[in-house]
Amino acid sequence: MDEIFDFCRRRSITSLRMTHQFPSLSPEQKKELSDIAQRIVAPGKGILAADESTGTMGKRLEKINVENNEEHRRYFRDLLFSTVDPNCVGGIIFFHETLYQKADSGKLFPQVIKDKGIVVGIKVDKGTAGLNGTDGETTTQGLDGLSERCAQYKKDGCDFAKWRCVLKISDGCPSALAIAENANVLARYASICQQNGLVPIVEPEILPDGAHDLKRCQYVSEKVLAAVYKALSDHHVYLEGTLLKPNMVTAGHSCTTKYTPQEVGMATVTALRRTVPAAVPGICFLSGGQSEEEASLNLNAINQVPLHRPWKLTFSYGRALQASALAAWAGKPANKAASQEAFSTRAKINGLASKGEYKSTGSADAASMQSLHTASYVY
Repeated sequence: MDEIFDFCRRRSITSLRMTHQFPSLSPEQKKELSDIAQRIVAPGKGILAADESTGTMGKRLEKINVENNEEHRRYFRDLLFSTVDPNCVGGIIFFHETLYQKADSGKLFPQVIKDKGIVVGIKVDKGTAGLNGTDGETTTQGLDGLSERCAQYKKDGCDFAKWRCVLKISDGCPSALAIAENANVLARYASICQQNGLVPIVEPEILPDGAHDLKRCQYVSEKVLAAVYKALSDHHVYLEGTLLKPNMVTAGHSCTTKYTPQEVGMATVTALRRTVPAAVPGICFLSGGQSEEEASLNLNAINQVPLHRPWKLTFSYGRALQASALAAWAGKPANKAASQEAFSTRAKINGLASKGEYKSTGSADAASMQSLHTASYVY
């Protein structure tokens, strides 16, 4: 019996040693990361996701009959960046190409954004790759060389980063393997970012493809987020210096039951309260193919849910901030002012929605009501 007791005692001591956190970030590093995160999600502010890849930007331009070349991509982003309101947008996520392009004024885009008091971010993942042994599920690649890339991006003016993992809902998905693998990849990425002075946006996106109902999405969202925060804890990620970019809890795009923004809001906040630590400064929702107006109404409802919400609940929208602006521009210089007005209007609406103060007039234009859903969406 004494031998058994002694064995258990030694195992207990070993376990305590194993869970000791080696101090990887100095107090100064932690403060910098926390301050950056808080700036991005200051009250009434969200994120403009302008990190579409060259191919994805080509699909957007194709819809308005504009050739996908570097100048057209630069011009449209200059159109957005030159008019973005720092009272509504706290951060902008760049694509690698955009980070080194210049505005019409001759200034590099990061400097244009910094001069407005907006934080510059960068997409650092290298896209999804198939996860063997699963039903078409994926993981995200790009960890190799990530530390060196982050260090360079920090020197080039970036203060936060984004990495997207993708999961899907079906009869057998997401699998336990896909959940665990993607959670671990997100945690490894987040740790590497923080070591290089970048606030990591942790993005475990559950795609809206399918016919699942609201309850099923909530259940899956809770399981995925619980796994993500367990992995972040295991990797000693400093939560006060992170942001979360999740999907809202919505029914699948093909679900025949239609839910109100209030139902979406309650399901979303309930899932987050069960899984996301209060230490996280902000949760910046992706729009997930919702129409511009739908994304704004749902965000507004989320911020009106009568439950305690310890985090800022705001937006990190790409399509849901740009669709009307793209349609108004149509590749014609004469339409620049109209395009900028459409973008500014949408940004202000989402700024209000992030505070639960958006009052829809019910007279939204056709472009803002159009579904932006794309099956198996990639950036």
